[in-house]
Amino acid sequence: MQIITHQKNGIQIAEILSDAIIINSVDDGTQVLNDLYYQGFDAIIIKAGQLAADFFDLKTGLAGDVLQKFSNRRVRLAIIGDFKVVESKSLRDFIFESNKGNLVSFRNSLAEVLDSL
Repeated sequence: MQIITHQKNGIQIAEILSDAIIINSVDDGTQVLNDLYYQGFDAIIIKAGQLAADFFDLKTGLAGDVLQKFSNRRVRLAIIGDFKVVESKSLRDFIFESNKGNLVSFRNSLAEVLDSL
């Protein structure tokens, strides 16, 4: 796993680069959050492919539990992926509602994430 640092409007942003799934469980999400939070990052960017498939199956509760950890710490999380192809209505609604707020967003590209901060 490699971290690229971005700065935007006084916000320190960690972009995680990895070909592996790095969040398979709530504990994994908490570990990533804690590691980067204590390094001074205010926001984290992760690609959808770095998240376990269960993250996108809302019935498992993984997404809700992980995102709650980020919300509690007030650390922004942006997930990059092609969310136009999402078939699940509940997941589409979840993404739509998340994108209305400031803490969690689902975007199509790094540029879109950086523009939204």
